[in-house]
Amino acid sequence: METPARGFTLIELLVTITVMAIVLGFGVPGFQSVVNGNRLAAAANEAVANLQTARMEAIRRNHRVVVCASSNANAGTAATCANSDIDGWIIFVDKDRNDAFNAGDTLLRNTTVDRTLEIGGTMTVVYRSDGLARDTAGNLLNGAVRIAIDTNRPVRNVRCVGIRTSSGIAVQVPTANDAACG
Repeated sequence: METPARGFTLIELLVTITVMAIVLGFGVPGFQSVVNGNRLAAAANEAVANLQTARMEAIRRNHRVVVCASSNANAGTAATCANSDIDGWIIFVDKDRNDAFNAGDTLLRNTTVDRTLEIGGTMTVVYRSDGLARDTAGNLLNGAVRIAIDTNRPVRNVRCVGIRTSSGIAVQVPTANDAACG
């Protein structure tokens, strides 16, 4: 008696490959949306953590503490504040009160952000010992940090970290794609 042949026929193999291609065709774009959404959420949460840390340190130390965007956040004590080509944030005790990180200042924290993200809006926040957020001119701040990713996945590709005059901090998702933060 002859044993039956084992294995797949060519038709079975082609059907399996076709089904896998269809499933991947629907799954990969959804996965990209999840990954990009998580990048945005992580960057927004990191900005909130930096602002809250600076506020608490300003109150605790009874001194000015500055949070600013940086193009070389990982440079340690050589880090500088910047308004373009942002790769992270630095937080420092501003001993000489010039809103720029210098040798006499104390670096409290530095964090980096994903280079695929675009950072804009309010780039420098100054906290005094009263815990209120101010701009570099000393005025109470009512602004936002805009974090965006250049993609249409997720559809709402912007997160706004709002900083209010009461020093309240909140993350908002604009209702329109690529919207401005207000």
